[in-house]
Amino acid sequence: MNRRMLTKEDEVAVGADEVEVRREDQDKINKFSRLHQREIALEDQVKSKQKEKEDLDDVSNELELADEDDMIQYKIGDSFISLPLTEVQELLSTNTEKIVEETSAVEEKLNTIREEMSQLKVQLYARFGRSINLET
Repeated sequence: MNRRMLTKEDEVAVGADEVEVRREDQDKINKFSRLHQREIALEDQVKSKQKEKEDLDDVSNELELADEDDMIQYKIGDSFISLPLTEVQELLSTNTEKIVEETSAVEEKLNTIREEMSQLKVQLYARFGRSINLET
């Protein structure tokens, strides 16, 4: 085996590409990491809200086939209550609107986080070039 030892010149050449990590750089890296974790959590929330909305839409579509005189079992908390069809449709409509608003609010937070992450990426890549990987 032919192992090559690094000479002092090689060590200096390798070290020349390294950029010192300052405290403010480390703070930016940490902030990017926290934002990335928050982004993942918010993406999960959006998916959950979208699934919930789809479920309510499915129930609403099913209720279109019901007779207006029917009493419908509607879940409130852990209990089911028999309500007239029109009341259930109103409740479903209200809940759907609420979910759409909540989803929009979460998506706004997500966009804000993504903008901030993008700015941090620009700053950190400008400072460290290829020696840092911020791809998520």
